[in-house]
Amino acid sequence: MIFKKKILFLLLYLSLSCSAQVHETRLPFHYSGRVEHLTDNKVLLIGSASSVSFYFEGNYGEISLQSVDSYEHHNYVSIELDGEYIGRVRIEKGAVQHFPITVTNKNKKHHLAIYKATEAVNGAILFAGTTVKLIKSTTPERKKIEFIGDSITCGFGNDTAEMPCGTGDWYDQHNAYLAYGPVASRALNVDFVLSAVSGFGMYRNWNDEHKDEAIIPDVYENLYLNKDNSKPYDFAFQPDLVSICLGTNDLSDGDGKKERLPFDEDKYVSNYINFIKTVYEHTPNTRIVLLNSPMVDKDRNITVVRCLKKVINAFENDTQNKAIALFEFQPMKPNGCGSHPDIADDKIMADQLTPFFKKLLNEK
Repeated sequence: MIFKKKILFLLLYLSLSCSAQVHETRLPFHYSGRVEHLTDNKVLLIGSASSVSFYFEGNYGEISLQSVDSYEHHNYVSIELDGEYIGRVRIEKGAVQHFPITVTNKNKKHHLAIYKATEAVNGAILFAGTTVKLIKSTTPERKKIEFIGDSITCGFGNDTAEMPCGTGDWYDQHNAYLAYGPVASRALNVDFVLSAVSGFGMYRNWNDEHKDEAIIPDVYENLYLNKDNSKPYDFAFQPDLVSICLGTNDLSDGDGKKERLPFDEDKYVSNYINFIKTVYEHTPNTRIVLLNSPMVDKDRNITVVRCLKKVINAFENDTQNKAIALFEFQPMKPNGCGSHPDIADDKIMADQLTPFFKKLLNEK
C-alpha cells in the first residue's frame, strides 16, 4: 500500500479515542476548491480535490476530520506533505476522528495539504482543526484553472492500489488528487478548482434523459453541485482558463434497461452554447477550452469533436471574450474501473494537456 510504504514521511492512523482536544487557532489556513466555511477555522471540503493546507513547525501533531453526509458512511482524503504525495486516508463513518502526524525529516518548516479524494455527491469532509504549531504564511498569487466535467475529471475509478475494481463501494477507487486536472495544475504551478460530477452530461446523463436527474448546467451554480440552490457558489475563484470536458455521458448507451434515445446533436450543442454563456456571466475574463473525451470510441469521438466545433463557431463573432480553444486527447484504452482512466492514464492525459495550457496561459 502506498500509504504504508511512505510512512517515514507521514504516519497517519485512526485514533480510537475521539476525546482529544484540538488546538483552536486564529492563524490563517489556505482553502481551495468548493468549500463551505464554518466557525473556528473549520471548513467543509465539498468538491473533488477541494483542500485545506497550512505551514507548521515541529514533528508531531494531529489533524481532525469527519465524513459528513445525510447518512453515515466513510470517505477519503489524499495527503501531501512538503510537496510529496503520501497517499489516501480513509475516514470512517461517525464522529470527528483524530489522525496523528509524525514527521521524520529535519526541516524546520513543513507544509501539509489535505485534499478531498472523493466527490461532492459523497458528502462533505469536515476539517475540524489541528494541534500542530502553525506558522503564518502568505499565499503567492498564481494563475488559475477551473476543470468542469464528469467522472473522468473527478478521478472516478483511477486508484486501485488498495482496493481492486469491483470491490467495496463505488467510490472506493476515487482519487481526485491524481486526476488529470490536478496533475496538470501541479505541473503548471497553478491553482485549480474541480467542478465535476460522475455520470452527468451537458444535456442528459449516463442513464437518464434529463427526466429524473440534474445535469451539469442545473447544478454548476450551486455550491454543492446538486439541486440545492439555497447555497450558491460564490465564484470568488476567477480562473484564467476554464476547461470543459463533457460529452461522454451524453453519448453513452446507458444501462440498456432504461429508455435511451438516440444522441441529439442539436440539443447537445444548444445546451453547450448556453452553458458557456453561464460561465462567462461568472468569469467574464476567462479563456475557455473545450476537451474531447478519451473514453469514447472512434465514431463517437468524430461526433463529439464535430459538435464542439459547432459550439466554437457559435462564438466566432464574439468580440467581448477570448477565442474558445479546442483540445483533443489522443485515443487511449482506459485501464481504471468501469473503463475510466487509471492513475497512469491520468498522467498521460495531463502530460498531453500541460504544454497546450501552458501556451494559452502565457498568451494572457
